[in-house]
Amino acid sequence: MKKNDDFIPKILTFLCNWCSYAGADLAGTSRLKYPTSIIPIRVMCSSRVDPLFILKGYLNGADGILLTGCHPGDCHYQSGNYYTRRRFAALKKIFENLGLEKDRLSLSWISASEGQKYAQTTTDFTQKIKELGKNSVGTEIFL
Repeated sequence: MKKNDDFIPKILTFLCNWCSYAGADLAGTSRLKYPTSIIPIRVMCSSRVDPLFILKGYLNGADGILLTGCHPGDCHYQSGNYYTRRRFAALKKIFENLGLEKDRLSLSWISASEGQKYAQTTTDFTQKIKELGKNSVGTEIFL
C-alpha cells in the first residue's frame, strides 16, 4: 500500500507504569516532538497486557499497537517483561496464522530516563504504520 500523508493512524500504546510511562512523561516535559496519533494506556506492568487486549484493539480499529515496558532485567516486578516477550512472540505467530498484519504490532523496552527513545520509537512506528496504511480488518468501534 502506498504512503498517504493525510492519513493519521490510530496507535494504541500500552505503557508500563514504572518505566515506559515515565519515559513518555519525560518526553512530554522535555518538549520532545512525537506523533499525536498515540492513544496511551497505562498499565502497572507490560506483563499485565493480555494478548486478547491487543487482538481486540486491532479488530476494533487500531491501525497499530505498540507495547512498551521496562528493559529485561529491570522490571519492577522482577520477571514481568520476560513474560511479555514470550507472549508477544506468540501473539505475532497468532496474527501470522490468522492472516493478520503482524507488522502492525511492535514491542519496545523504554526506561524512565529514555524520553528521547520514547519519542523516536513512537515516531518510527507511526511512520511504519503510515506506510502500511489504514487497518482494513478492524472496525472503528471505540477508537
